[in-house]
Amino acid sequence: MRGVPSFRRATGRDAPAGCDRGSATVWSVGAIAVLCLVFGIVLALGQAVVARHRAAGGADLAALAAADHWSLGGTAACAHADRIARAQGTRLVRCVLTGQVSDVTAASGRGPFRAEIRARAGPAEADPADGSSAAPAGKPATP
Repeated sequence: MRGVPSFRRATGRDAPAGCDRGSATVWSVGAIAVLCLVFGIVLALGQAVVARHRAAGGADLAALAAADHWSLGGTAACAHADRIARAQGTRLVRCVLTGQVSDVTAASGRGPFRAEIRARAGPAEADPADGSSAAPAGKPATP
């Protein structure tokens, strides 16, 4: 059978020395595994960033809501802040009202992607932490 090609598989003794038959498959599988790992890490980092941004937005809006309702008292102002935080998809962890200034902490995400952000809101001229007041634009602050 001279004209018929042989479909015999190459074995170790029939193959030429240094044959790399099938090595491209191994390298391809390795490269695909590495790319999948990198893609998973990028997705995890993206999830962490989204949780942080969601917590920051919820904390900012909750602090503004609490500061806006300071005249109703601390409990009612914090209830408004909690309602706003839940509407933003976050949880209100802490809410403190000192005069007209609110200090809230909101959390978003779960497990390793949990983010807690603190936000403060109140009138521009009051700072209860050090008892000083901010100077209006163009005027120096007095001690």
